[in-house]
Amino acid sequence: MVRYLKEGRTAEQSAQDASQVQATVRNILSDIEERGDASLLELSTKYDNWSPESFRLSDAEIAACVKQLTPGQLDDIRFAQTQIRNFAQHQKNTLHDLEVETLPGVILGHKNMPVESVACYVPGGKFPLVASAHMGVVTAKVAGVSRIIASSPPVGGKPAPAVVAAMHLGGADEIYTLGGVQAIGAFALGTASIEPVTMVVGPGNAFVAEAKRQLFGRIGIDLIAGPSETLVIADDSVDAELCATDLLGQAEHGFNTPAILLTNSEKLARDTITEIERLLKILPTAKTAGVSWRDYGQVIVCDSYEEMVTEADRIASEHVQVMTRDPDYFLKNMRNYGALFLGARTNVAYGDKVIGTNHTLPTGKAGKYTGGLWVGKFIKTCTYQKVLTDEASAMIGRYCSRLCAIEGMVAHGEQANIRVRRYGNEDVPYAGVAA
Repeated sequence: MVRYLKEGRTAEQSAQDASQVQATVRNILSDIEERGDASLLELSTKYDNWSPESFRLSDAEIAACVKQLTPGQLDDIRFAQTQIRNFAQHQKNTLHDLEVETLPGVILGHKNMPVESVACYVPGGKFPLVASAHMGVVTAKVAGVSRIIASSPPVGGKPAPAVVAAMHLGGADEIYTLGGVQAIGAFALGTASIEPVTMVVGPGNAFVAEAKRQLFGRIGIDLIAGPSETLVIADDSVDAELCATDLLGQAEHGFNTPAILLTNSEKLARDTITEIERLLKILPTAKTAGVSWRDYGQVIVCDSYEEMVTEADRIASEHVQVMTRDPDYFLKNMRNYGALFLGARTNVAYGDKVIGTNHTLPTGKAGKYTGGLWVGKFIKTCTYQKVLTDEASAMIGRYCSRLCAIEGMVAHGEQANIRVRRYGNEDVPYAGVAA
């Protein structure tokens, strides 16, 4: 039986929050579409106290940012990007063009082609997320996208040097210091100074995620990647300090980060609650992590691994840290998640920053229908067909004609009939049904 030792905000409260966000984003996007660059400047001044002559950084400005980093910091960025690039390349190697003769004279195939242009958004907020630059820019580069732009809000009234360096080293063609809904709107809708892109990717706060949701269809997106979420699945093979550390490690993202412990040990559950309270007294980011834990933290006790899997699939968390005697049980049986982190030796921070898997992952239960950002998200798989012989065209045409007749789609049927007449030498009347 599932028992809650701690619960977070209700679904009704979360729905009210979402409604307010939707209205705000709708108004901002409408203003950007109507007023373009003037709107961007006004919004950037209002929200980020940033009003440059150009949001796009010059080569000299980019070089100045890179120069502010130490050689060691640059080496660390390059190391992380190498891991991400290598894994993305291995993923790309699994994608193959296809051409097959399915029937005599009938050739079907598909081609894998990168999208033409993409904007990679890198959140700023409380922390300049250098890692998000790797995840978007490097992966798009491996995919073969020809125009990659990257953008992040200013930090402290200026571009964030480490983020700009990561964008540059990752291979971005254009770099902007522009944040929030205004960035997503600018790159999706275009302005006099910014050419729009085909696709926008990257994580962000609730407003950024909502902007992507509202613009989807006019542009492509990777997924709805809103405020971070984490689920720790643990049994008594690990201790409360480890569980508490991994929960707070994600809770510091913002004030609305769900952090959930799912366990079959009530002792571990209660000890973890106590340990979290201890750590919050010494954690430098406790003012943020503490609010998330207070409002969105949950502790759930189950009776068995099977019950834990059912509950974990219901939650469908972005990050799932599994620290049990048999973590592969969850790999084998779980279906709904963004990414799994299996065993106590790994953790979400490894995936977030350096190990090589992508950290842009589905939130808000989107893990029930999609995975996270990967090289394949930047690639279109487009089909084609060829019919090489008269006999094949006439044979397919007869089937097509009869199927069109079932639907009553006469003009479709005539596309088949004319080929049956020409290539099959059969006397099929106009808009008739092939014998």
